[in-house]
Amino acid sequence: MDFKHVPVLYDECIANLRIKPDGIYVDGTLGGGGHASGIAERLSKKGMLIGIDRDTDALQAAAERLSGYECGIELVHGNYADVKSILSRLGVEGINGALLDIGVSSFQLDNGGRGFSYMHDAPLDMRMDRSDGFSAYDVVNGYDKKRLTEIIRKYGEEKWASRISDFIVNSRRNGAVETTGQLVEIIKAAIPASARREGPHPAKRTFQAIRIEVNDELGQLSRAIDEFCDVLLPGGRLCIITFHSLEDRIVKEAFNRRLNPCTCPKEFPVCVCGKVADVNKVTGKPIVAGKAELEGNPRARSAKLRVIEKKG
Repeated sequence: MDFKHVPVLYDECIANLRIKPDGIYVDGTLGGGGHASGIAERLSKKGMLIGIDRDTDALQAAAERLSGYECGIELVHGNYADVKSILSRLGVEGINGALLDIGVSSFQLDNGGRGFSYMHDAPLDMRMDRSDGFSAYDVVNGYDKKRLTEIIRKYGEEKWASRISDFIVNSRRNGAVETTGQLVEIIKAAIPASARREGPHPAKRTFQAIRIEVNDELGQLSRAIDEFCDVLLPGGRLCIITFHSLEDRIVKEAFNRRLNPCTCPKEFPVCVCGKVADVNKVTGKPIVAGKAELEGNPRARSAKLRVIEKKG
């Protein structure tokens, strides 16, 4: 299977993980194994790489890519937010580092049949895990106008959200919206021509919103951050790459809560809750791609890397 995916901020991730040859590392968003191969080649026979992905196509491609390394490799079909239960099943009590690369992969976008892309006409799907019963078809055809407007505005940051949802609901009266091509035409009709002439593809924000809703991407990320921090061994690091402001805000706020866990009211002169930070901040401002990477990989344009380290 041709799983093309250029790992974003690759050098920065590998450097910040500070990989120990005998350590245990988790790539929670394995994809085609781009970042994972960089981890695996730095591990000895005593080291272990655990790769998690919701997409069985990704796991198959990564298995081929990672087959030549000497470290132990465990590939798991699952959700990175379930990292504690996954590690428990594998008999692993703690890890030396982890990486999360949030969002959709280049392969999923380029594979027209998966329904992620507004550039290919395909059934409305967008499921990262195709064993899930809930798809983009259910969102587009099942949500009422109010709920559609909410997710398109919130997850897509789309100012024409109300108008787009109005056009979707009106179109449904003539039969279900079944393909990405149909949805693109509805969105184009909803957005005034003057607004379509500038900026990204008119369907980009709405497709992003529906994809996030189908896969509960922000919910999974919110749940996962503390789970990963909990399983880090002393000195272990968690690296998270995000691609839009909603994701980055979740990571930034979760890291700050972990760095400042005190729940005492601000007017208290001293802390009485007794909660102290178990992590150190590694990055203040997020790490972004340099000029050379941006020239070779435009997808890196919006990528931000934040890193946190377990105390010890």
